Amino acid sequence: MRGRFFTRREYILAALAVILVICQVYLDISIPDYMSRITDAYLLEDHNTVVRYGIDMVVCAFGSLILSILAGFIVSRIAAAVGRNMRKAQFERVQKFSTENISRFSAASLITRTTNDVTQIQNFVARGLQIVIKAPIMAVWATSKIYGTSMEWTAFTIGCLVMLVAVMFISLYLAIPRFKRIQWLTDVVNRSTRENLDGLRVIRAYNAADYQGAKFEKANCDLLNNNISAIKFMAPVFPFAHSMMNFITLGIYWIGAGLVVAANTTVEQKLLFSDMIVFSSYATMVLTAVMMFFGIFRMLPRAMVGYRRITEVINSEPTITDGEGTGGTEKGTIEFRNVTFSYPGSGKSTLEDVSFKVEAGKTVAVIGPTGSGKSTIVNLISRLYDVGEGQVLVDGKDVREYDLESLRIRLGYVPQSAVIFSGSVRMNVNYGFGSEGRTDDDVWRALHIAQAEEFVRALPEGLESHISQHGRNLSGGQKQRISIARAVCRSPEIYLLDDTFSALDYKTDKELRRALREETAGSTVFIVAQRIGTIKDADEIIVLDGGRVVGRGTHSELMGSCPLYADIAKSQLTQEELQ
Repeated sequence: MRGRFFTRREYILAALAVILVICQVYLDISIPDYMSRITDAYLLEDHNTVVRYGIDMVVCAFGSLILSILAGFIVSRIAAAVGRNMRKAQFERVQKFSTENISRFSAASLITRTTNDVTQIQNFVARGLQIVIKAPIMAVWATSKIYGTSMEWTAFTIGCLVMLVAVMFISLYLAIPRFKRIQWLTDVVNRSTRENLDGLRVIRAYNAADYQGAKFEKANCDLLNNNISAIKFMAPVFPFAHSMMNFITLGIYWIGAGLVVAANTTVEQKLLFSDMIVFSSYATMVLTAVMMFFGIFRMLPRAMVGYRRITEVINSEPTITDGEGTGGTEKGTIEFRNVTFSYPGSGKSTLEDVSFKVEAGKTVAVIGPTGSGKSTIVNLISRLYDVGEGQVLVDGKDVREYDLESLRIRLGYVPQSAVIFSGSVRMNVNYGFGSEGRTDDDVWRALHIAQAEEFVRALPEGLESHISQHGRNLSGGQKQRISIARAVCRSPEIYLLDDTFSALDYKTDKELRRALREETAGSTVFIVAQRIGTIKDADEIIVLDGGRVVGRGTHSELMGSCPLYADIAKSQLTQEELQ
């Protein structure tokens, strides 16, 4: 964690915590000494000394309490800062991830790593940092205080400690594998929960609540049984430790009673009695230090697993990296040169030797059967994936040579499934880079072009109206229009519309395309669609089948030259509409 999650401020706070803990341990260690002096003074009937040392002992106790509170507060601040730095580092890294990177981890796992795993690290730092400092100092200091005293007491104490340590490590050995599995099983529970929430309408429509419930129950029970198994192995340790503390005290007093009786003089008996009290206190401190270490070892496996999972995300190199270019020489053009591409893990090419060029200011459409690679083309233009072979050029420059921000600022991307964020209509439309420079007039213009102005003005608060997460309080068509308005609002030089009219009725579709054509003159429009009516008036239509280009031209040209296009058109349009 050094350097990456600890800033200079955390190092300073940690140094201060060390000083406070050392002072606290010094006061704790001093208390048994005062007990010895008080006992001696009481046996000598020196009541003034008893009172004086009693006051000193109380002051030490309160001082230790105050120092412990201060150290705990500082360590908590360190733990909170470490957690913040970890979440920030993960978030910044994930923002650079490609779709391939995110698929590798899964969204459910990434959520667990930024929440549950970070919490494990925070708890370990908050509790462990103080103990790691305090326990060894206390153990060594307390041991030095009793070193060289009665061999009988020492041997008995060592024997009890050996038994306690043996029980602790056997329990840890059996429980650690279970602790290591907790985060992975939590991933499964989160994945199942998210799946149920996202698919709630489908689950209800298919009366599949019992089936999904059984899946969640299995994931939940796996986590529960794993936790119970771990706790079963750990459960005996604390009762055994507390019993051992009492047993040590009892043993020391039992051995001490024999030593006192065997003493030759009254003075020796009194000194042995005083030593017995002090030895008992210090032996308990040593045992307490061992128990502290056990608490650390108990938390360590989950913290280590969490740390590995967090650093796995942070150390993962994005598969899509920045180039150094900021612009090309042919503004508004898109070109594919012999592009072949297959998705990671797939043995089949999604695109094979695809070549075409879109001139600036033109409207070009792509159509083809399901799975023919239409959306893949859009993903390659926006560089959500990189090509396997060939080149994709925007403005005459290979997209891999662009700085990603410079590339994507040129694009107005509308995905196949409309993405709506929780927030106001204004925020959802005036979104992303340059939003601070756009006004409400720009927002209303974009909504007007996207045929969304009417329904937004009808909302109770207009642009300030709240849209729920995923746009659950909007219809499918409304979400698509808001998504289109978002692209229009930034006035890009290239529009990438990935089947973005599928939820619109034919009248709205036609009016939206007419408004786009009028208001975006000069911009390049690249449309992926299933409807012939949506792309019929495009300057050029590209027909894909099985990842290959099987036809290019205008609507009228393709009706005569491309049987696949003609079949699609005849299945959707009447004879009059085909003309």
